[in-house]
Amino acid sequence: MKAEGIGDTIYVGPEAEFFVFDDVKYKADPYNTGFKLDSTELPSNDDTDYETGNLGHRPRVKGGYFPVPPIDSAQDMRSEMLTVLAEMGVRVEKHHHEVAAAQHELGIKFDALVRNADKMLIYKYVVHQVANAYGKTATFMPKPIFGDNGSGMHVHMSIWKGGKPTFAGNEYAGLSENCLFFIGGVIKHAKAINAFTNPLTNSYKRLVPGYEAPVLLAYSARNRSASCRIPFGSSPKAKRVEVRFP
Repeated sequence: MKAEGIGDTIYVGPEAEFFVFDDVKYKADPYNTGFKLDSTELPSNDDTDYETGNLGHRPRVKGGYFPVPPIDSAQDMRSEMLTVLAEMGVRVEKHHHEVAAAQHELGIKFDALVRNADKMLIYKYVVHQVANAYGKTATFMPKPIFGDNGSGMHVHMSIWKGGKPTFAGNEYAGLSENCLFFIGGVIKHAKAINAFTNPLTNSYKRLVPGYEAPVLLAYSARNRSASCRIPFGSSPKAKRVEVRFP
């Protein structure tokens, strides 16, 4: 990239989603194969008997985006995850409940590509460890629940040169020609990229219509089904591409 004069720094902002379950059972032997997941947030627990009573506060199917407690039962756990991340040197920004029941996301500050690649390993480690400390199981599996949204890791990307952003311009959605070339490269090589970003059979159970998943090999400033989305940016520094299929 430097040799071609395109830029000298790639900044990325990953958004890794995950589920947290209260109970996980699975079995695989010559006679039985299956698994069972449970969380007090699952709609299937509307009539479950609990020792302390069933309080009835839980998100509906595809209805868990940004609720407040008591529907969001994991706010304190996510706050602790952010605290631990910050103590380990990861710059944090936010946390929130995601669309599916028992689904969550933590926001970390964008950074140079290699640095944030290292931070994602810390991110996953902290999520697993804090969830375990709460007596729960965290998973980054793409589609553990049938019929509800899956988990991805959308990646916001921009190229800078000499300390200045290069993705702002006068083309579609306020992008530069170089940015459109960048998007074209992602689309051209999407099948090869999928070998790394969607390596499992379960990965493709997520990439289906109806769940805000990227099912179109296209780019758009509005359509969340596009593989590459252009988020609104209020300044040239904020111009970026969100690659949504990882």
